[in-house]
Amino acid sequence: MCGRYSVAVSVKDKNNKASKVARLLEEYQAPARYNAAPSQSLPVVTADEPEKLQLFSWGLLPNWANDRSQTNKPINARAETLLEKPSFRGLISRRRCLVPADGFYEWRKTGDGKVPYRFLLKSEALFSFAGLWDEWTDPETGEVVDSFTIITTEANELMRPIHDRMPVLLHPQEEELWLSGEQANEHLLSLLKPYPSEEMKFYPVSSLVNSPAHDSPEVLEPAPEQGSLF
Repeated sequence: MCGRYSVAVSVKDKNNKASKVARLLEEYQAPARYNAAPSQSLPVVTADEPEKLQLFSWGLLPNWANDRSQTNKPINARAETLLEKPSFRGLISRRRCLVPADGFYEWRKTGDGKVPYRFLLKSEALFSFAGLWDEWTDPETGEVVDSFTIITTEANELMRPIHDRMPVLLHPQEEELWLSGEQANEHLLSLLKPYPSEEMKFYPVSSLVNSPAHDSPEVLEPAPEQGSLF
C-alpha cells in the first residue's frame, strides 16, 4: 500500500525537466511536503484541468456517499480490481489524476516493531503516482469536496522484502497518457505495473515519519539499518 509520501525535491533540479508535475509545482509555488498523510489537502493534476495544480483531500469520498463522515475513505485502490469496485470502476475512464511525489514510505515488520523506509528514484527526480479522484457535493449546504486515492500494484523485487504492494509510479512520458481522455481502459490499465527495480533505491528513516505532525526535512534523513532484510 502507500500511506505516506513526500514531495520535497527541488523542482528546478535538472532531473525534473521532463516532468509535467515539476513544471506545475514550480508555477504554483507548491510548498514542500516531507510526510504527506491521509486526510490532508495535497497537490494533484486532473485530466479535467491538466494545466492546473489543485489541492484535494487524500482519501476518496465517492460522489454517491450519503455524507462526508463516511468512515471508509480509501487512500489506495488496487490496480487489479479497479473495474470491480463500485468506488473506482466509474473513475478509471473519466476521473484520473497525477499525484506529484519524490518518494514514499513503507514499514517492514520486525520482532522489535515496524521499521520505516523511504523509496525513491535513483535520480532523486520527481515522479507521479497514478491516481483517481472524485467530487462529492453536500446535499444540504452545496459544499464540494474533491478527494483522491493512489493506485497500487504488486511490489517489484526491490520492495518485496519490505511489503508486497507498492504505489504505481509513472514515467514522465506516461503522465500524458494517463491524463488523456482518448485512451481505452485496456491501454490505461497496462500502465498500472510495478516500476522497474533497477531505477529505484531505498533507505531506512527514523520513527519521526510515524507521526504526520512531523513534516520537516529531518524526516528524510537516513537512519541506521536495523537488521538484515533477508
